[in-house]
Amino acid sequence: MGLKIGPIYLDHSKVVSALAEIEKTPDIEQRSEAEIRDSLNKRFNINYVYDVTQKDVTVTKYGNYLKVVIEYEVVRKIAGNLSVLVEFNDVIEVGQK
Repeated sequence: MGLKIGPIYLDHSKVVSALAEIEKTPDIEQRSEAEIRDSLNKRFNINYVYDVTQKDVTVTKYGNYLKVVIEYEVVRKIAGNLSVLVEFNDVIEVGQK
């Protein structure tokens, strides 16, 4: 069972890492939503993250405030009709509201 669930959490660590890098980017709150999405997408492609789609990413901007939410689910078959569902919800907030 660990062989099926382990890779899910390994991929999730790559998602968390991409969000952390976005958060560290200087003046990220000044960039457009499209630029932020493009930056995340490039990081996901480089790290072979396929479970997160553009519809799983929500970017909210208010002046100098930026909030990025990535909420997604991963379903993997274990054996026969037994599957595992793992849900993730990661958030970063940058700037002042």
